[in-house]
Amino acid sequence: MKEYKYKINGTKYTVSIGDIDNNVAQVEVNGTPYRVELDEQKAVKVAAAPRPAAAPRNAEGEKVIAKPAPAAAGGNSVKAPLPGVVLSINVKVGDAVKAADTVVVLEAMKMENAIHAGVDGTVTAINVSNGDSVLEGAPLITIG
Repeated sequence: MKEYKYKINGTKYTVSIGDIDNNVAQVEVNGTPYRVELDEQKAVKVAAAPRPAAAPRNAEGEKVIAKPAPAAAGGNSVKAPLPGVVLSINVKVGDAVKAADTVVVLEAMKMENAIHAGVDGTVTAINVSNGDSVLEGAPLITIG
């Protein structure tokens, strides 16, 4: 059953909609069951979902996407766990970080994901910039 919560004129209602069979729906409102007969079904027009924003492009028109690269020797690379867009970089080169520190915020699927350092150390390199699109596995930060 699908459950919905409504507030009408200050009164709260919990509405659960069950099976619909031959234009008859099984509905429960605040625990009271009802048998609801539906009018003729009419065609419903579904609005198209908005198109996602395109990846940023450089002056030549190429997409700006950081591709996975081999990790630099002598450091731990913090990699993107999923493809997304870099929203913010919370550290600078030379900053001391702890394993639980958030070093980058990555937006993926309209969710902000805090990317943690994973190891204690000092930031030796930042491989991305704000607004960059990155693929899964792309190195974001190097910690020495």
